[in-house]
Amino acid sequence: MRRVPWLGLLLLTLATSAIGSADKMIPMPPDHAYAALKPGPGVEVTRQQCVSCHSTDYIVMQPRGDAKQWDGVVTKMIKVFGAPVNDQDAKTIVEYLATQYGN
Repeated sequence: MRRVPWLGLLLLTLATSAIGSADKMIPMPPDHAYAALKPGPGVEVTRQQCVSCHSTDYIVMQPRGDAKQWDGVVTKMIKVFGAPVNDQDAKTIVEYLATQYGN
C-alpha cells in the first residue's frame, strides 16, 4: 500500500488554520456622526435590532415617511431580508422611526 504523506500534511494545515481563524475579528469602522440615531423611546431596540444587519447610515438616509411607510420598510427587512425581529420589536421600531424620522 502506498502512503500519501502530503494528504496528512494538508489535513493538519487545514485543521490548524480553521482553529486559528476562529479567534480573528475584523473591526468595523464606527458609523458617521450624521448617522447617530436620534434619542427617543425605542431607540435602543431600533439600534440593537437594525445594526445587526446594517449601519445606522442606512436608517437616516431613508426618505422620511409616516408610520405606514416605515412599517413597509421594517416588514421588508423581516420578510424579504430575513431580519430576526419579533412582532413587538417591529412595532417599537416602526413607532420610533415614524416619530423621529417621519414627515
